[in-house]
Amino acid sequence: MVLDGAKALHKAVKEIFGSLALIQRCRIHKLRNVVEHLPKEKRSQAVWRLRGAWAKSTEQEALKELRKVVAWLETISPSAARSLEEGLQETLTLQSLGLPKELMASFHSTNLIESCFSRTESWTHRVKRWRDAKMVMRWGAAALLVAEAGFRRVRGCDHMSALIQALAVHQSKLEKGLKAA
Repeated sequence: MVLDGAKALHKAVKEIFGSLALIQRCRIHKLRNVVEHLPKEKRSQAVWRLRGAWAKSTEQEALKELRKVVAWLETISPSAARSLEEGLQETLTLQSLGLPKELMASFHSTNLIESCFSRTESWTHRVKRWRDAKMVMRWGAAALLVAEAGFRRVRGCDHMSALIQALAVHQSKLEKGLKAA
């Protein structure tokens, strides 16, 4: 699941999917949350440091680099450092799965679904009076069909088999852990 920082959504995913749930925190939302705590002159440096850390190919390399960023942020804005530390490990879920960079480019943020929401909102924003739930469902479905025409292929879709395989490995590790317990 790719989520923003909403705690209620995080809790709901954990309640529904339990230990099977792998959560990738949206890096764009995380970046915005961290940067908003910084003075303007430090923002661009924070952006390139974070993007550089997240670009590392392995989880261990990225985590090591992110810890350096946290230490650097501590000297500038402790609240920015706390913001980065909160959910830090979940920003590296894609690296922990060992996915190809092409696929990580699509799944590191909530942009895929937010684009769909944006298109739906722009199509329905002029409706002033929603009569009933059926009208909402009809308009929502129609808006999604219109939005679908603008959908593009997921970047890295040729590597989806790697994602499926990584998720299967994750699930088998969980099952082994449950049997051992």
